[in-house]
Amino acid sequence: MDPSSVLALFDRELREGARPEGPGARVERVGAVVRHTGPAHGWNGVVWSGLESAADADAAIAEQIAYFGALGREFEWKLYGHDRPVELGERLVAAGFVAEPVETLMIGEIAGAVLDAEPPEGVRLVPVTDRAGVDLMARAQEKAFGADASRFRSHLLDRLAADPDAVVAVVALAGEEPVSGARMELVPGTRFAGLWGGGTVPAWRGRGIYRALVSHRARIAAARGYTHLQVDASSRSRPILQHLGLTPLTTTRPYVYTPPQLP
Repeated sequence: MDPSSVLALFDRELREGARPEGPGARVERVGAVVRHTGPAHGWNGVVWSGLESAADADAAIAEQIAYFGALGREFEWKLYGHDRPVELGERLVAAGFVAEPVETLMIGEIAGAVLDAEPPEGVRLVPVTDRAGVDLMARAQEKAFGADASRFRSHLLDRLAADPDAVVAVVALAGEEPVSGARMELVPGTRFAGLWGGGTVPAWRGRGIYRALVSHRARIAAARGYTHLQVDASSRSRPILQHLGLTPLTTTRPYVYTPPQLP
């Protein structure tokens, strides 16, 4: 795998060529910015930008603040380590965005990935296809990340109802208790399957559940004709993903803006 070529392909297919996520969502290119607008419980933000200068950046930032502010939407500017200008992150913070933790964009060819990991004894992986499954998955997410999962629950229900072939969700159960959950976003017409979630409740970490969830989803992606896996990896998941065959390509960091009128 040639990292620079794959990164360029990722930018072209998933960022500059982004598709709407779920019902009521749309993608627009406004000047040198590609933005995604969804419902309040969905994802709203800037997916890609091709800005040339600090002045271009300041104008684009102001335009997006005005646009999403008029909608009453909190939104995210998803910044990658190779985006320009180099001080774009600083300019976002100066405009009122809050920088969230840095993650690593990791990509691997499915043909070269390790796909034989299975869950530990006593844990089974169950497909999530209905409200009951989404509720189980949300319970696991809340315990894993210590945050309310109501927006996640609404968004996943929308995706499963509108386009079930574009999202694969799975929950790990120990008996009847949800201990982990993850999803995979499949974008038709691209080569990438995006792996998201994978949060495991603290008492069950270190037993191979995350690794099993990656392998499970990767096998499904391969069966559907996708050639690459893509993950925004935390420092905890990065070494596991490298062991499974994914390569770090650049950093990614969300910058979040909350309009003043929102609580």
